[in-house]
Amino acid sequence: MSTEQSGGSARSKVPVEVAVDWEALEDAFENNAPEVHSYLHIGSGEVLRVVDGIADPEMHARIASDTAYLRIEPVSSREQYRWMERFIPMVDDVPLRGQLSQAIDGKGAFRRFKDVLIAFTAERERWFAFRSERLRVFMEAWLTANALRPVARPTWTPETTEEERPAAPISQEALGGRRSRSLELLKKQLDEVIDSLGGRDLEKVLTFAEFVRARRAARNFSANKEAAAPPSEDDGSKRIADESATDFEPPSSQQRAASRGG
Repeated sequence: MSTEQSGGSARSKVPVEVAVDWEALEDAFENNAPEVHSYLHIGSGEVLRVVDGIADPEMHARIASDTAYLRIEPVSSREQYRWMERFIPMVDDVPLRGQLSQAIDGKGAFRRFKDVLIAFTAERERWFAFRSERLRVFMEAWLTANALRPVARPTWTPETTEEERPAAPISQEALGGRRSRSLELLKKQLDEVIDSLGGRDLEKVLTFAEFVRARRAARNFSANKEAAAPPSEDDGSKRIADESATDFEPPSSQQRAASRGG
């Protein structure tokens, strides 16, 4: 992997300490939609997402040429597809294993795989943990290749003002990729939506909320494992390994069998 990722010049061989936002970096590594471009700001550790058609093209050009930003190369859909293939044999439930194997057959594999797992809490959490560990390997290799050493992010107290927090020169809000909304406003909007839904719709909302919570729990588990050992040195534009956004066509069951010599 080349170290010439930003501004056309190689980074120093002396590791630079960066307080990486691991969750945002993980999102960037798994999102390979061609219209989404992610950058790590070396000074703050923040990840900036630039979406074609939303961000100002001139600002995107400015970011791409700024050596303070490092372009993030996401994990390919092909590699993320292999993760699903490797995970399926680890599933103990034979019928579920069969459903998952069928789900990854051909176009739409990623979405079908997720839809099957959404009803199986334990295996869903195992999948998130498995994928997070794979992503962490890629992220650490990328940081090392670019002479960056991750350090712990500072802990901010409720009394900390926005002025006291270091920020990237360009905010996500300035790019138009994310609206800044307070937690209180989000909760109020959620309450309004819930009040308008019926029982069956509420069950779907709860299932999806549990899905999101399991994903966050897997990330926390991965982060806690990292913290316990010496360091080894939902946005509307986000699409996780959506094969419709890439030129990767998931193989059919016959093609997968042929590749295994079966």
